[in-house]
Amino acid sequence: LAAEEEDDSITIKGVRISGRPLYLDMQATTPVDPRVLDAMLPFYLSRYGNPHSRTHLYGWESDAAVEEARARVARLIGADPREIFFTSGATECNNIAVKGVMHFYRDRRRHVITTQTEHKCVLDSCRYLQQEGFEVTYLPVRPDGLIDVAQLADAIRPDTGLVSVMAVNNEIGVVQPLEEIGRICREKGVPFHTDAAQALGKIPIDVNQMGIGLMSLSAHKIYGPKGVGALYLRRRPRIRVEPQMSGGGQERGIRSGTVPTPIVVGFGAACEIAAKEMDYDERRVSALQQRLLDGIRSKVDDVVINGSMEHRYAGNLNLSFAYVEGESLLMGLKEVAVSSGSACTSASLEPSYVLRALGVDEDMAHTSIRFGIGRFTTEEEVDRATELTVHQVLKLREMSPLYEMAKAGIDIKSIQWSQH
Repeated sequence: LAAEEEDDSITIKGVRISGRPLYLDMQATTPVDPRVLDAMLPFYLSRYGNPHSRTHLYGWESDAAVEEARARVARLIGADPREIFFTSGATECNNIAVKGVMHFYRDRRRHVITTQTEHKCVLDSCRYLQQEGFEVTYLPVRPDGLIDVAQLADAIRPDTGLVSVMAVNNEIGVVQPLEEIGRICREKGVPFHTDAAQALGKIPIDVNQMGIGLMSLSAHKIYGPKGVGALYLRRRPRIRVEPQMSGGGQERGIRSGTVPTPIVVGFGAACEIAAKEMDYDERRVSALQQRLLDGIRSKVDDVVINGSMEHRYAGNLNLSFAYVEGESLLMGLKEVAVSSGSACTSASLEPSYVLRALGVDEDMAHTSIRFGIGRFTTEEEVDRATELTVHQVLKLREMSPLYEMAKAGIDIKSIQWSQH
């Protein structure tokens, strides 16, 4: 019994680990910044009014708090507060943007352009439109994960109703050339939508300079609460959408449903903190990314970085380790919370469609690990993650006949495997 009491290990889903793992999965979600929680608490406990209650103080103070949060979100992206509409998150924003625009302009516009590496909710919204008879062009990306802007310009037709290109990719962290895309869309008179869930508060965004017409934002990627996001919808020139939710007409009819004051306030606070600390966070996260990469590369060979290093958000490091099976590597890294692709699609054992779009071989796509570094990541955590990753990769390679063959100079791709 004494031995049991001393054991701090945790068993969950049949996996036994020695304690809570260190967290390096910031693209999946981030912890709430304590300053954000402080801003939220009063709206749970004492100022709990419905912001749409027009007849008493409780409603008025909640309404004022929601409008202040709206202004803070707007400031971070250089928008007018009247262009910000609160939703349940970036998935809902992407649905309103893609389906809402095309449904509103369905008589004249029948064509959408997006990329093969978009988030699932954009791709699925496009598939939904295809079933309704709209046409969709899925632009390929180059091996570094960026689109070819000339190819985008050529794909635009007179009946193109929307171009949707994500700002920062959730799996590989590459930053698309938003300003160039915005310029092309403006010249051709096509609304430009960008899913900026992974970009907000991490890279500078200016909707006017970048020519963005619609933008999807999420709070829980920037140290805010889960369950709230915002759609930016340009006023001049005005872009119209058909609402996807019917109800009481809140958020000026774009998104019915009671606005959840506490988490909206949290989103506003997270945006205000991000505006002040973006430069500092960027420098710190870049240094930690370099430390992690140098640490791994100094002890392990055949490590490939997926996606452009030059046009990339530093908090995302997606690495493939040749001759190692990805699932085994993840299971061996139980003390580090990392992922092998997107949290939204990690239930399937298919290799990441994002990496396949870059032209990464299937075996290398299977060995990819995404390290997500953030505001609260420490040097100690990075060093420990490096140590554990190196140890695990070397251990798995020791067991790998493919690694032995490759080291012996055999070209593995040329081997004809016999069928049993």
